[in-house]
Amino acid sequence: MTTENTTDKDVMTTDKKDFYYYLPEELIAQTPVYPRDSSRLLVYDRKDGSIKHRHFYDLPEFLVKGDVLVINNTKVLPARIYGVKEKTGGKVEFLLHKRLSLTDWEVLVKPAKKASVGARFIFSDKLSAEVLEYIGEGLRKVRFSFDGVFEDILSEIGEMPLPHYIHETLTDKDRYQTVYAKENGSSAAPTAGLHFTPELLEKIKAMGVEVAEVLLHVGLGTFRPVKSDNILDHKMHSEFYSVSQKAADIVNKAKSEGRRVIAVGTTSVRVLESAFKNGRLNVESGETSIFIYPPYKFKAVDALITNFHLPESTLIMLVSAFMGRENALKMYETAVKERYRFFSFGDATLIL
Repeated sequence: MTTENTTDKDVMTTDKKDFYYYLPEELIAQTPVYPRDSSRLLVYDRKDGSIKHRHFYDLPEFLVKGDVLVINNTKVLPARIYGVKEKTGGKVEFLLHKRLSLTDWEVLVKPAKKASVGARFIFSDKLSAEVLEYIGEGLRKVRFSFDGVFEDILSEIGEMPLPHYIHETLTDKDRYQTVYAKENGSSAAPTAGLHFTPELLEKIKAMGVEVAEVLLHVGLGTFRPVKSDNILDHKMHSEFYSVSQKAADIVNKAKSEGRRVIAVGTTSVRVLESAFKNGRLNVESGETSIFIYPPYKFKAVDALITNFHLPESTLIMLVSAFMGRENALKMYETAVKERYRFFSFGDATLIL
């Protein structure tokens, strides 16, 4: 199956401003909806540009037997922790960004001026840390010392690392976690998957739709704005990904038989497009810093489920590559007009 991504009118642009759209602040979702699959779903058909307005529980209406849903089974760590500087007692916030080893992490520290090399911080009677080096872009390499299992300590003292645009307190940690989350390691949720319930997934599987699980640990780069006017000057942070033999077999069989591969979220897209080489999805693990923007030609993905993304972000650039920049901006204009909810706890799109 071939995938059409751009329109004749769409030409490559490297200007960040070409990915801007107006979004009223009141449309930024502050809390998740209950139940998960009651969020709205905007369905866009790339063949004719038509738009349908549904709810996420209507997703099976647009799937057929033999489709493959590719989901990211990463699990979000409660990666925001608070402590004090050992010598002065000054308060500090750590936001875990990326695991480097059993004890070492890249972290964002606030206030940054307190995190000089050699500084030590206490978070609980079981957890402390020392700054080893300054990496750049606000990141520090730190070494944690802990008594017990690191993840268990985080679950006791950590908070979910909600994006900066969410100001409400999350009362249920599980609502910033997909129902199929398995592998600890993310600093942010793969938010397109937040809409699925166990019941909806079972209904989809009963239709004959296959589900392939891949892994990408989402880093804080997801929320980093593109600061450069020329998007080619933007540096993507690398993220760990992994493709199992089982997932590769499911996707490769589907591709060989002309069946659709539907990525759930931009994180699944990045895994598929990073590991798809020479016409096949490879079994591999590693780091990816893939940056997808028009006129990228997709190799693996035939349809996409995703949320609505920030203006001028790398994620709206990915969506623009998949459906054409002008089409994407028109779709977002419609979503604003129809009062869809935006970003992590917002509504979803299905782009066919």
